[in-house]
Amino acid sequence: MCRSIKTLRPPMTTDATPEDVHAAALQYVRKISGFRAPAAHNREAFDAAVAAVAAATAELLAGLEVRGVTPRSSTPAE
Repeated sequence: MCRSIKTLRPPMTTDATPEDVHAAALQYVRKISGFRAPAAHNREAFDAAVAAVAAATAELLAGLEVRGVTPRSSTPAE
């Protein structure tokens, strides 16, 4: 579906930044909503969805255990 969202987990990348997580969340919400930039009356819902997806993504990445890869010392939070 979102083919240009890059994989953020090790070993694909070892340094996913909060900006990477936000960019992936934004791209996902854009794809699902069909809006590149929402109208003013949809902005609050759009931004809330991006924040929720970014938080879920950070939680997922923090909880993944990838065999053969040293665990991260910090999580890519907001």
